[in-house]
Amino acid sequence: MSASATVATLIENARIVDPASGTDHQGAVLIEGGVIAEIAIGKPIGVPDHVEVINAHGLVLAPGLIDMRVFTGEPGKEYRETLQSAGEAAAAGGITSFVMMPDTTPVVDDGALVDFLIRRAKATSKVNVLPAGAITKGLNGTEMTEFGLLRESGAVCLTDGRHAIQSSAMLRTVMSYAANYDMTIVHHLSDAALTGDGVMNEGLFATILGLRGIPREAETIPLARDLQLAALTGVKYHAAQISCAASVELMAAAKKRNPSVTAGVSINNLALNENDIGRYRSFFKLSTPLRSEDDRQAVIEGLRNGTIDTIHSDHDPQDTEVKRQPFAEASDGAIGLETLLAAALRLVHSGDVDLLTVLRAMTSRPAEILNLTSGRIAVGAPADLMLFDLDYPWQVSEKQIRSRSRNTSFENARLAGKVMRTIVGGKTVFQHSD
Repeated sequence: MSASATVATLIENARIVDPASGTDHQGAVLIEGGVIAEIAIGKPIGVPDHVEVINAHGLVLAPGLIDMRVFTGEPGKEYRETLQSAGEAAAAGGITSFVMMPDTTPVVDDGALVDFLIRRAKATSKVNVLPAGAITKGLNGTEMTEFGLLRESGAVCLTDGRHAIQSSAMLRTVMSYAANYDMTIVHHLSDAALTGDGVMNEGLFATILGLRGIPREAETIPLARDLQLAALTGVKYHAAQISCAASVELMAAAKKRNPSVTAGVSINNLALNENDIGRYRSFFKLSTPLRSEDDRQAVIEGLRNGTIDTIHSDHDPQDTEVKRQPFAEASDGAIGLETLLAAALRLVHSGDVDLLTVLRAMTSRPAEILNLTSGRIAVGAPADLMLFDLDYPWQVSEKQIRSRSRNTSFENARLAGKVMRTIVGGKTVFQHSD
């Protein structure tokens, strides 16, 4: 299929997996005018001769992924990542929409910049770019932005990206205003004083490596505060990414009392642990840091039982100069758009989490949290879809990375599960070729 729109497209002989409805069956999907026009279970759809037919040959047809935490370089640091290169990487990973963090130069803290980014993305990106508006001006944590103007311009949520608001009084204020505008607050969890100059998870391994540790309490203390303030203000609150057992326990308890709180987890904290740092491998220097294997198992259980709602890539492109440094001096962050699905499928192949649950955390749940119409296979829904081979073996190669940066935490990893086709608005934006 060409990148240009066709009158209609039929995807037949597919294993249709739709987490929103909990269905998993063989069938066909008809796309017309950029939306899903018809779904047939087990039998072919009668279509006119001019319709383009794609034979899925039993591949999984699922909603395109919605990545809730993506950093880009544009504007300001285009040498790290542009909206175009991020879109190409996302399309190759089956991601049809991603939430762009406001940590750019300038910061996305006014409506005019949100509007510019939406128009820029439509002109250059293969996938849907959903700008998030900054909670505070310049991400300084002290002066609130104009939430109403950000919302009117198209911001899908409010966040200070990789920055955490330290003042409880300030956070209460912004939560109260966000509740009035019915906007979700997505907050990074980091107590600055407890994090200090720590560079990895606090514990025996950090001691062995001679590196300063970051205690779990640097995450759990602000999480406990945030959850209480969310209950107080009635805001829709999303813990950007949790990484340890104690955080899962806090979220589970809070959800019993307040259905408006949700939580995400980075694919890095689901698929990796602190031991992967090995001999000071700086590509594994992340924020939130990789935790212990016990913590990793706890967040997997949190995903399985519904305590954790979403999985994201935490895509954070960094150039060689700031990443290939001594571990303690290297910048935080790893790219992850192209490996998100395959890394998440590790949990399916290992038997830890079923396929519907893993896909739900990257499709229908993000859509529900952000009030999007995508993330599902239903008549009338946007035709944002992916076809993938659940068992296709491949190895992550730096030469094949489409992102402008190469700082992947899955460098040379052997993975199973590959996107074969990505469709956005009824148009194929990526097709795998050997």
